Amino acid sequence: MTIARGFTVPAHARTHAGAPDQELAAWLAAQRRAHRFDVRRIGFDDLAGWHFEEDGGDLAHESGRFFRVEGLRVTTDHPAHGSWTQPIINQPEIGLLGIVVTYFDGVPYCLLQAKMEPGNVNTVQLSPTAQATRSNYTRVHGGRATPYLEYFTGPRRGRVLVDSIQSEQGSWFLCKSNRNIVVEVAEDVPLLDNFRWVSIDQLHGLLRQDNTVNMDTRTVLSCLPFAPAGRGPRAEGDGGDAYRRALLSSLTRDPWSLHTADDILGWLAETKARRLFVRRHTPLGLVGGWHRSADAISHAEGRYFQVIAVDVTAGSREVSHWTQPMFAPTGRGRVAFVVRPVKGVLHVLMHARLSAGYRDGVELAPTVQCTPGNLAGLPDAARPRFLDFVREADPRRIRYDAVQSEEGGRFHRAETRHQIIDGGDDFPLDVPEEYRWMTVRQLTGLLRHSNYLNIEARSLLAALHTTW
Repeated sequence: MTIARGFTVPAHARTHAGAPDQELAAWLAAQRRAHRFDVRRIGFDDLAGWHFEEDGGDLAHESGRFFRVEGLRVTTDHPAHGSWTQPIINQPEIGLLGIVVTYFDGVPYCLLQAKMEPGNVNTVQLSPTAQATRSNYTRVHGGRATPYLEYFTGPRRGRVLVDSIQSEQGSWFLCKSNRNIVVEVAEDVPLLDNFRWVSIDQLHGLLRQDNTVNMDTRTVLSCLPFAPAGRGPRAEGDGGDAYRRALLSSLTRDPWSLHTADDILGWLAETKARRLFVRRHTPLGLVGGWHRSADAISHAEGRYFQVIAVDVTAGSREVSHWTQPMFAPTGRGRVAFVVRPVKGVLHVLMHARLSAGYRDGVELAPTVQCTPGNLAGLPDAARPRFLDFVREADPRRIRYDAVQSEEGGRFHRAETRHQIIDGGDDFPLDVPEEYRWMTVRQLTGLLRHSNYLNIEARSLLAALHTTW
């Protein structure tokens, strides 16, 4: 397959320079053992450098940097959502997520880091070459410099393949975004401790494993436009199965899409403008339905998430010890793409989803996106459409199924089950107004711009490429 500007990935490109898949897995396991990692919950009074402000109770850092935990009041006329208040993370800085790519023997490899994040269930996962907030890479923390930062800032040292600003979790972040950038280099790149070259094919294999490739790597990968290279047997249609042929067509054939790009953009603009959506800051100490104890801010019904505090020791990070607030969800999330062929072209059913933290209120989300544990006792109108279809899917129709971690720097042990389910020709094309069928090519085209696909959709889009 081809990635971005001419990257060719042969089907047999699985290893290089003595780094087979088994060695890569052993290296990642060794990285988890090599350093001291300790994350433990503490009370809010034990946070160093953080405090609840006297005027309203927002949780902030003494430097005025990093992030704040504030209250938010959202007013809508959406029948399934209504209006609500909640804590939310306000981190106005644009972070950096960058991957360096180079070739070995004609095969593209990504430079990835075995990075510890305090919220990861298994501590260390594969992260981008550079993954840092602006506060971190400008060294507000007083720690070591971010490795390889020079490839993504200042004078260009390579060819830029991807460079776009994308949103983060709209349920927990207020208008938070990161710069997603991929740079191809021809020069020799020094290999630092905790870093490894990983082939695209290996990376796709790792994406099918639970909690191995972190959220930030997945979002950058989703922005790479994949396309077929050459006219192999799959491209000719006489190799692979019908699903793969439909996926191939979805990667390449705009004329066969059910809706044009202009139709989709117009529908999305109308969806954003149609309903009332107003959000206002409200003091964290006055957020209705939420209660603060010595070590948590929790919802009265035990739903959604808690705001907690943690003490972190990490020998491989720029700073080896710190404390911070985190959001801890009360249950495992679930996201799913329902896909089906339309005239031989695979289409993905996308949902125009409202969320508190999206800059425009609405972004394109997976067919299903929810935390099932939060749905107990809710009326049918408040439950996600197509959730029953996803829950009851024939295992033979499931093309992808893995549990992936959310962003481990702000969210504590947050996991989401990711699924891609082939609905087949029998799944209805006629869907509710807030849904649209889109090709993979249309989705990757939108990722050249900001605030169209939410991070859950981007994570699943990266997974979709593994089903090739």
